[in-house]
Amino acid sequence: MTMSRRRFLGTALGAAALTTAAPFFIGKGKRAFARTEAHGTAKHLIYIRLRAGFRFTTAFNGGVAQQFNPYGRATGLAQGAQWVPSALMAASPFLEGQDGAQRRTLGMRSVPELADRITVVPCVDHEPTSAGADGNHGSGLERYWTGSVGGPAGFFTLINYGLRERFGRVTAGGDVALPAFCLGDAGMARGLGVYAAHRPPVVQSNSLEGFGLSVEDRVPPWARALSKTFDERKRDRLRGDSRGVVDAYLETRKATLRFAEIFQSPALQTQTGAEVIDGMSHDELRLVLGDSDAGRKLRLALRLFHFGCPAVYIDQGGYDMHSGEEESLPGRMTEVNHLISGLVFALQRLRHPAGGTYWDHTVVAWGSEFGRTAGGNRFNSARGSDHNGDYETRWMSMPFFGGPVASPGAQLGSTRPSDLRAEGDVVSYRAIMKALLDVLGCDHEDIFPADPPWEPLFVG
Repeated sequence: MTMSRRRFLGTALGAAALTTAAPFFIGKGKRAFARTEAHGTAKHLIYIRLRAGFRFTTAFNGGVAQQFNPYGRATGLAQGAQWVPSALMAASPFLEGQDGAQRRTLGMRSVPELADRITVVPCVDHEPTSAGADGNHGSGLERYWTGSVGGPAGFFTLINYGLRERFGRVTAGGDVALPAFCLGDAGMARGLGVYAAHRPPVVQSNSLEGFGLSVEDRVPPWARALSKTFDERKRDRLRGDSRGVVDAYLETRKATLRFAEIFQSPALQTQTGAEVIDGMSHDELRLVLGDSDAGRKLRLALRLFHFGCPAVYIDQGGYDMHSGEEESLPGRMTEVNHLISGLVFALQRLRHPAGGTYWDHTVVAWGSEFGRTAGGNRFNSARGSDHNGDYETRWMSMPFFGGPVASPGAQLGSTRPSDLRAEGDVVSYRAIMKALLDVLGCDHEDIFPADPPWEPLFVG
């Protein structure tokens, strides 16, 4: 490649990244928590939402009673893996046929064969001190996006905010810097008050083709000013709780102008190409990760990382199956399995510009707004699942993988198989978010000050 990587390190926050923010979430009697030993050991995060609530026990916590995992356990588990994938995780049609043979030859494997490289936290909870789970789509998703209902900033805004000093140094040195990106819902990109200047771009697409075009220099200054003031006046007339989406749109448009040259790079035109970049071509990445919407977004994420992007968020699938889950979920899970297998392979194959492989520098995390339940049965009366206040709704059994993750293959916590009662650590979303901020090297002193980073995830 002919482009200078140095020129494109960091974020798009510009001068606003240098502002000093007052503590935001701090309340009386609360305190901030120090950095952990793992602080700054990761350069990148892929954060994947299993959209609309996911039945975690039928995937990543398979060693429970049949009413919680009606599909049974996977066989052929990698030696040393402590967590139990369900039989759904073994479905691997992506390893069949001509393309499947090529993937097998490259070294891709089924999820059970890779279980010793994945760490599962079986009891991630919105609010560990609450009486029951939050099974509401609206407030559950608020907690997933921001850490609390009505939180002032989305998690990806907090990542950019936490890296503001690093980004400021890059910008002050005359370089252009990429921020965290949301390739999905704008909820992760909210930001009020001191966080507003740090909202990430939201691209609800699996491609940046067309984003590198700018007409700013083709219109007179008065037209540019008119367009800008129109947008801002329109936003200001909206109710406060409706401005977030417009703000995200405005920030994304600004980012498009700042990064026009980067977006035109062949490295980000990921649909096809035989040129080898970081050890793999676009064509090879397409084979490995597939050509679904989520697969394309993950291919784009890996190329954004080449230019210093610290984190990418995507939405995958749709699992709100109040009916027909028994027949539909196995098919849906094959894409999850493909993406896990492809990411484990690609991260270990791709060579990172800073040295080593992308696996050495990257964390991948999968979550959702809540778990799903059939109320103590294998399925509900419509052969689906629901969400309410029970343990099955409450526990998000989240998988993590990548070089910075401690204890690969481990299950960090446990549930009693007969009734899903927690027998180990129960961890809040905020503590998980705080651990991810910490491992990315973010300044998190004034973020979730009552919740320490959950150290077992990254400190062995």
